[in-house]
Amino acid sequence: MHRIVSLLPSATEIVCALGFEEEMVGRSHECDHPSSVLRLPVLTSPKFNPEGTSAEVNDRVKRILAEALAVYRVDAGRLRELAPDVIVTQSQCDVCAVSMRDVEDAVAQWVGGMEPPQIVSLAPYRLHDIAADMERVAEALGVAARGRELAHRMSGRMRAIEERVRLAQERPGVACIEWIDPLMAAGNWMPELVAMAGGRNLFGEAGIHSPWMKLEELLARAEQIDVIITMPCGFDLERTAQEVSLLAKHPEWTRLKAVRDDRVYMADGNQFFNRPGPRIAESLEILAEIVHPELFPPIHEGSGWRRA
Repeated sequence: MHRIVSLLPSATEIVCALGFEEEMVGRSHECDHPSSVLRLPVLTSPKFNPEGTSAEVNDRVKRILAEALAVYRVDAGRLRELAPDVIVTQSQCDVCAVSMRDVEDAVAQWVGGMEPPQIVSLAPYRLHDIAADMERVAEALGVAARGRELAHRMSGRMRAIEERVRLAQERPGVACIEWIDPLMAAGNWMPELVAMAGGRNLFGEAGIHSPWMKLEELLARAEQIDVIITMPCGFDLERTAQEVSLLAKHPEWTRLKAVRDDRVYMADGNQFFNRPGPRIAESLEILAEIVHPELFPPIHEGSGWRRA
């Protein structure tokens, strides 16, 4: 039996998909899927108020980073009490979740001859990294074959969508927006997902952190943008709807082809696109429904996406 702590929502989903939920003893404040993990002790908290507009949240985080401080707290005392033998965290983004450094600092405080836990740090930048991380977590838990099978099932679902997309008559230009104020395009694995869903990704580069952008960059390619999808990191559909309304108030917003054609959508970036775990396959399904509604029935409409 293991004693597992996951400090990353996607890692929690991986651990549970591998069949180890009952061996989890702690989680981060953002780990909420499956809902049964909500019973676990929470070991992290943000040092900023996560409520408010995207501009307000961005300003708070920037102030913390300007002081060279960690964005999140780790409850080192509670972590020690739980005595995990495996901790899963991440080293990709200090803003999105507790970092590897935060965990190492917390564990460094342990004294009294305690056996240090194995720390598994995930850093997915592309789709193949997500599958590889599943296998790394599985290997750390002693079930390497189970990890390969989980990655294989996920990849199979995604390949089936990619095959169906081959029937599409066109590949619409897609702008994925990961933050609204200031604007940020979606990078990392998102450009690959857009391509698999039968679209042409117009902003952001695969394997590269999501880039900041200006509205003028959208306007410069106004006639190429057939579809706009907003998926702010950490925001659900309701919160995203409030932010999109701010974009719609811009006097030049209607210059964009996607706006004129009523092809502006909101997606749940918190539950899907910004969680590089098993549900990245569902994220692809959502994209395919949006980009090619003629090929894919809207089974995720209302829960994973809706029109803006």
